[in-house]
Amino acid sequence: MGEQNIEDALGKTKSIFKLVNLASMRSIEISEGAAKMIDAKKDDVVLDVALKEITDGKVFYKKAKKHGKK
Repeated sequence: MGEQNIEDALGKTKSIFKLVNLASMRSIEISEGAAKMIDAKKDDVVLDVALKEITDGKVFYKKAKKHGKK
């Protein structure tokens, strides 16, 4: 995993905690058979694929609505 991949993906999430959660969730999805959203080799490390997808803007998070507040 390249340091540049991490820095680029961090620029998309603005938070290391969000990046770790997003990358780990996406890595699990790919490991369980989800289609890759980028051109990647079959033997590419799933975490690298997830970080590249995040960097390319294909995977992102939404803020959850807070319950009880309007």
